[in-house]
Amino acid sequence: MALNLLEQEPAHPKLSTPAVHAQAEALRFAFAQALQFCADPAEPGSPSPDALLDKAFAARRWKSLFDPRRRAEGVSPDGSVLEARAGPDTVYLCAADRWGNACSFINSNYMGFGTAIVPEGCGFTLQNRGHNFIVREGHPNCVGPSKFCYHTIIPGMATHEDSGELFAALGVMGGFMQPQGHLQVLCGMADYGLDPQAALDMPRFCLEGVDSALGPESVLGAELLLEEGVPQETEAGLAAMGHRVRRVRGWSRTVFGRGQIISRDPATGVLVGGTEPRADGAVLAW
Repeated sequence: MALNLLEQEPAHPKLSTPAVHAQAEALRFAFAQALQFCADPAEPGSPSPDALLDKAFAARRWKSLFDPRRRAEGVSPDGSVLEARAGPDTVYLCAADRWGNACSFINSNYMGFGTAIVPEGCGFTLQNRGHNFIVREGHPNCVGPSKFCYHTIIPGMATHEDSGELFAALGVMGGFMQPQGHLQVLCGMADYGLDPQAALDMPRFCLEGVDSALGPESVLGAELLLEEGVPQETEAGLAAMGHRVRRVRGWSRTVFGRGQIISRDPATGVLVGGTEPRADGAVLAW
């Protein structure tokens, strides 16, 4: 959803004020929709994925919300999407072979040790991903039997639109940083021609405070965290646009997620891997 919004904007210089502003706003607008409407598709009030991913809808939303000069003040979910209805303890890994087959996989206990419940004789704890259910009656993501909940486990896979060939298997762990990290590393590779390692090395931003329990309202007060390495003039420019910016250094940079990527050159079949510099991942070739 955020990438569809960002398609409406020309590519700006890497890590410049216009580039980070547009990417951050695209994520804010997309979170406002996702936190309201992403739920079990069988539930009333849940638009179809095709409706949420409709490029014409994204173009209308971008035109109505995005201001290239300032951070948008009011960001609410657009209920017109319903008209199209047809009805941090995480590990990420990816693998690819010479033929272009790939696997993108995330496993997570979620918060701490998950539930801290160990099934007898099994040696592992049960996860507590149910944390992201909503308990408000009438909300499409309200907890209930046999429902798929909206949460932050989203291993990524990107293909070339014209051929369907693998572009990259990728994942950036870290709660609601996951889609934000995906957008930033994809922009790094697709817009700026970076290889996977350079895309992962690039300084990141993070909208802090997005919360499924608080819903779309949480996007309004989200603070824009900037990793050390983002140019000072970009930080100043974003602050002048109305973003609530804060620079993050040292160990606290874990808030920007931890990712792994394997990309494939469709012409040669060459695979290129990159691993998170903020954690202890590895790239292995066999």
